[in-house]
Amino acid sequence: MDPVTPPALELDHLWAGYVAGIDVVQDVSLRVPAGGFYGVVGLNGAGKSTLLRAITGFLAPRAGRVRLLGRDITGIAPHRCLTEGVYLLPQESSLFPYLTVAENLALVARRRGTPLEEVHRHFPALASYWKSRAGDLSGGWQKMVECAKAVLARPRVLLVDEPAVGLAPGVAREVYAWIARAHAEGTTVLLVDHNVQQVLTMTEYLYVLNLGRVVAEGPCAHFLGDVRGHIRQWLGLGGVPSAS
Repeated sequence: MDPVTPPALELDHLWAGYVAGIDVVQDVSLRVPAGGFYGVVGLNGAGKSTLLRAITGFLAPRAGRVRLLGRDITGIAPHRCLTEGVYLLPQESSLFPYLTVAENLALVARRRGTPLEEVHRHFPALASYWKSRAGDLSGGWQKMVECAKAVLARPRVLLVDEPAVGLAPGVAREVYAWIARAHAEGTTVLLVDHNVQQVLTMTEYLYVLNLGRVVAEGPCAHFLGDVRGHIRQWLGLGGVPSAS
């Protein structure tokens, strides 16, 4: 990482939770350089989604700092987070079910000043569902609309939360392929997933969360040996993993 250029995203000793006195995220520090493709993995309940909510203003951190390109955005309101160029592709649908696909997309397009037609270049098949209500779409098509919203948001930093949950394998592959294209076109990406092998395949640097804390980190190449052994070690189950 260039010592002169600030990271695109930086968390400094972040603490966050939903109930006073109980922190789901505990003293988490991480840095993602501009143009980087980084990953966060962990089992269900590790604090991954909570971490993203604390970054994007859906949950106010109890302590610590969040910085975007060196600027403090800790506790920023979610709509301002979008304006600053940080976009969260959520695990659950964020669509308004009674609005059409076009109307859902227009909400983001107007806020960011992006031509709505830009969606067609990335997801041409959505044209068939343009006037359909979002709530009538399958889970796979709803996820595609979520990805299309991210295209229109033109984020500097794209945060992705468990993108394949509930999707058929073919749809999941399409979503992961779009995330890879977004990075290839210059977007900084932080991919949060429980699928360790998928994240290792796609990203360049890995953070491992367990019970709200970072228990391991490093270039993905360091983790490509005995993945099961690594997981056992991260969870405190013993065993010394091999390294490639």
